[in-house]
Amino acid sequence: MQKLKYGYGWLIKWVLAAILIGVGLAPVFANGIVYLISGIFIVTFSLLRVYPLLKTLKKEGLRTLNLVEIILDTILGGLLLYVGVRALQEGSSWDPGSAWGLVYKYSLVFVLIFRSIVFFYSVTFLGEKTEQPKFWAHIGLLSLGSIISVLKDFTPKWIAWMLLVIAVLGAIYLAVDGYFGYRNYRKYQAELNADKVKKVKAKKVEKNVSIPSSPSADKPNDQHSILVDKKDDGNDKPTIIN
Repeated sequence: MQKLKYGYGWLIKWVLAAILIGVGLAPVFANGIVYLISGIFIVTFSLLRVYPLLKTLKKEGLRTLNLVEIILDTILGGLLLYVGVRALQEGSSWDPGSAWGLVYKYSLVFVLIFRSIVFFYSVTFLGEKTEQPKFWAHIGLLSLGSIISVLKDFTPKWIAWMLLVIAVLGAIYLAVDGYFGYRNYRKYQAELNADKVKKVKAKKVEKNVSIPSSPSADKPNDQHSILVDKKDDGNDKPTIIN
């Protein structure tokens, strides 16, 4: 069996694209899922940064500042997780009310603005090196947190629609990438089939060229063979052998 040159990663990307759109649509119709997804993202983002940060940061001030941020973000993310799980347990009867709406709003504001403050403080006063994309990304986070903090009618629905937009963009990326992967797979499959056809034709030509001689040509036509025994006296006396 020939080893696959192109796998089925394109199929997995198409499946993930469909799942991503489904996940993006869910928060639009259920507020509790918005809390749940936000909490999972904040907790995951915080905990996965612990070891790499503490391992690579050389200054004690940098390590302490980032560790404080991670602890506070994990607490807020866990709170949002609690609200999301409670919403799923109670179903459609669950009403978050204005209190939990404010908790959600200012949790996002704190996470976004505090992340920006830690970044700019580390770069400005603690000598942390950075890159331009990271700088502008944190400018965006600071701006987004500031905008959310002053919006009076901000609700989790805003984040739900934002998650839907991100999900659709991610799904489009996966679908397009999967399309090119599938196209390369079909090209390889066509080349593989073409090679098989060429091999079959070559075998047929080889058979036609190298036809074995008929076995009857090697046999004598007569049923008897005549051997001539030459004597010393010059008289030829044939001997017939049956």
